[in-house]
Amino acid sequence: MKNIAIVIDSLSGGGAEKVMLTLSAALIKLGHHVSLLSLSGEKDHLIPEEVDLEILFPHDRTNADRFWRVNSSVSQLEAWFGESKNTHGKFDLVLSNLDKSNNLLARSHIKNVFYVIHNSVEQELHRQKKLGPFAYNYLKKSKQNLSGKHLVCVSKGLKQEIVEGSIIQPESIRTIYNPFDRTKVVEQSKIRTDAIPTSPYLIHVGRLARQKRHDVLFEAFSQVDDKYKLVLLCNKPDKARKLAQKFGIQDRLVLPGFQANPYNWIKNAEALVLSSDYEGLSMVLLEALAVGTKVVSTRCPHGPSEILTGEMSKFLVPIQNPKALASAINEVLKADFDCENAEILKKVEAEGIANQYLGLIGI
Repeated sequence: MKNIAIVIDSLSGGGAEKVMLTLSAALIKLGHHVSLLSLSGEKDHLIPEEVDLEILFPHDRTNADRFWRVNSSVSQLEAWFGESKNTHGKFDLVLSNLDKSNNLLARSHIKNVFYVIHNSVEQELHRQKKLGPFAYNYLKKSKQNLSGKHLVCVSKGLKQEIVEGSIIQPESIRTIYNPFDRTKVVEQSKIRTDAIPTSPYLIHVGRLARQKRHDVLFEAFSQVDDKYKLVLLCNKPDKARKLAQKFGIQDRLVLPGFQANPYNWIKNAEALVLSSDYEGLSMVLLEALAVGTKVVSTRCPHGPSEILTGEMSKFLVPIQNPKALASAINEVLKADFDCENAEILKKVEAEGIANQYLGLIGI
């Protein structure tokens, strides 16, 4: 049995958080011990009973890695690892996720750490530059802290970007796709709820953030037959409705908010649409394919083109192009193809991915 720690900024309703919960469950199923350490107590996802969850800073989710606190935070992190070692033994593998966790672990003396890269470094920095020099310099330094470290990228495109870029010079870098528990997704997709519309609808799953480009989605949807509704599983439904008013589609939105089980909503949709400027791998595309729901996506860096291959590649469109996205949506609604046997689904099976992570031990 191996002892594994997974460190993450929070367990809010994001993709990286869901991925690490899936990985934790797969590792435990293989007979290993997993400690899931969240920096903050923020929690949207359901936590499996078998996962050993601990919170490092239950009353502070924002400032743990800032310059005036970072030394104290690193000391608390190292103390937690020391206490856990006394209980469970040394950690054979530590997986760090997201910027705050990365910043603390990069400054620590903790061994056997691999840093999981979930998103485009270049695109994150480009977005951050618009928020001013302080925000940009903080993020750039966070990324540079990963130089000399062991990195795991969740798509081949992310790995290529880092290798060809100048921001991070890693000690080692490899690609391991996100783990996907297809059995769980399919089972939960069959759960019925009266909240799901009976009229035809499209669906978008993702937090309301600039990266997800709801403006592009809404403009494209305004060019789709008005017999279709648009379900948004997002974290700020009121803000989403206000934005939709600009495109005259506010009355066509269904806004149930964040859903711990999005799979039954996805299964009953006519199609899932992804409109992002960038992604890491995009788990929602995998989830849709697994339950037999057709998908349309922007050809954004870095993941959709690794998922939508073969005949499905024609439903990849340029980013920031509402007209092309609307055209692809209208085309996919008339198309008939087999989603559930997509080649990528064989490559992301949770047990196989868990074993790839176990293969990092001793590197």
